Amino acid sequence: MTRILQVILFPVSLCYGLAMQVRNMMFDLHLLPSRTFDKPIISVGNLSYGGTGKTPHIEYLIRLLSPANFIATLSRGYGRQSSGYILASKRSNVKYIGDEPLQFLKKFEEVKVAVDEKRSRGIQKLLEKYPSLDIIMLDDAFQHRYVKPGLSILLTDYHRMYSEDMLLPSGTLREFRGGAARADIIIVTKTPKIFSPITRRRIIEELKPGSRQHIYFSYVKYVEPVQVFDTLDLVFPAKVTNILLFTGIANDYPLREHLERMCSDLVVMKFADHHPYTLKDVEEITRKFHDLPTQKKIMVTTEKDVMRLKTPELSVYLKNLPLFCVPMEIDFHGTDKENFDNEILRYVEKNKRNR
Repeated sequence: MTRILQVILFPVSLCYGLAMQVRNMMFDLHLLPSRTFDKPIISVGNLSYGGTGKTPHIEYLIRLLSPANFIATLSRGYGRQSSGYILASKRSNVKYIGDEPLQFLKKFEEVKVAVDEKRSRGIQKLLEKYPSLDIIMLDDAFQHRYVKPGLSILLTDYHRMYSEDMLLPSGTLREFRGGAARADIIIVTKTPKIFSPITRRRIIEELKPGSRQHIYFSYVKYVEPVQVFDTLDLVFPAKVTNILLFTGIANDYPLREHLERMCSDLVVMKFADHHPYTLKDVEEITRKFHDLPTQKKIMVTTEKDVMRLKTPELSVYLKNLPLFCVPMEIDFHGTDKENFDNEILRYVEKNKRNR
């Protein structure tokens, strides 16, 4: 967005921010209810609109906690064509529960996955169905203040931290930067793998965490690419001439950087975040792929996009193409991993004993 357009939209942003400020004050003054629960409730969210890496951070928490705990995730189910509370099952599809919950469901069979735009109701229904649940993780619930989580984790993208951003629509912030004070933990995501102590200190000084807040720094790890459909017996090549990358996520730049090292030419098709792929989109993607002037070419997308592509009406057009997805995980720099893990484990164990 150009600077001139940001200036033009600033009055709208200010009105939006003031409305959010009044709303937050009503929760702070208990004029609006904020419910607590006697189970460990961990919220993962952000101040900005999408693209900070909530999904892989929730998956990290699941891997950390699932061996010793019975876990559920609760999301709004962004982009689904349903409403209300839904407990996911093997028959659930992306239209019913949304792409991120479907990804949790496919990857973690031991975890209960539910969606509900009203998180308080969703938690209540989960606990009624599974009273032995140890932990409920709330996806993208930082602004959903009708529930007060026991532990609130706020994510901010290293390339566009909330301290450098503006309110919607001039920027991507959902509320004033001061809202970050509600977080117990702040994670700066998508940092470079080589991360200097000087940069770390500069960011901490810029974010100005409160005395009770801890800041950690995470980075993206891409694991071995996998073939989306098993109709072709393929392995991901070490080097190809062309890669066609198509994504419907907020920020694809880490994946672009990763793939640029694997090919001579990376061709990118960018769709909107959570884009519901249509037959027309798939026809456009396949046409673009076939037009690439080489035989040494593959197609790549993300795990989240695969959830929206593996439908009966779209799979038939893609299953015979060399389509791969590149799963992503996150890790932490230096001692941050040990310190973060210990803080999470201490919170869970303390609240499990006290309930």
